[in-house]
Amino acid sequence: MSRRAIGWAAGAAAAVLVAAGAVTYAVADSGSGSGSGDGKAAQRTPSADSADAGFARDMAVHHQQAVEMSYVVRDHTKNEDVRRLAYDIAQTQANQRGMLLGWLDLWGLPKVSADPPMTWMGMGGMVTAKDGSLMPGMATNTQMKKLATLNGKQAEIFYLQLMTNHHKGGIHMAEGCVAKCTVGVEKRLAQGMVDAQQSELQVMAGMLKERGAKPLS
Repeated sequence: MSRRAIGWAAGAAAAVLVAAGAVTYAVADSGSGSGSGDGKAAQRTPSADSADAGFARDMAVHHQQAVEMSYVVRDHTKNEDVRRLAYDIAQTQANQRGMLLGWLDLWGLPKVSADPPMTWMGMGGMVTAKDGSLMPGMATNTQMKKLATLNGKQAEIFYLQLMTNHHKGGIHMAEGCVAKCTVGVEKRLAQGMVDAQQSELQVMAGMLKERGAKPLS
């Protein structure tokens, strides 16, 4: 995988973060809605059971695991391309996670819910937590432990496989927010996540191919 391709993915992630700086300010300044309604609708704070709050809570958890596995692989390989990709993913998703939790604080809403994950997407009864995998694409506790035992090429392959699934699940959730969320800036951030992670999926597919490996089934 060329540095140019990795740089392209990193650039997409960076663009999301640049937009995110304005996003947090905009939410704090206006509590913005989609921008299509009247002033009162635009100022309405999301409820605890809204898609806006549900996405913020669930994606914060989803992102945290991506950050953790990215730092694990950085300590278990010397390959600069994988280390660079992992660092970009960790930094991007850590920043986004902070924003999502910050919005919940701003809205005066809890960071945890008694409802099952993905309830805001109408999937609360369909997603079954298995061995720590709480949402689509998340690695299990067993997989996370395995990643920590690998080194070099084996660690690179398993990380790329896990992160490929993780991104696919994250894209599914972000697309759900684009469709269901009402806060305009949050919808735009979610779309930015979709765009950046789709770019990274292409990069990771190439990196797996270079290593003679395929995504997990």
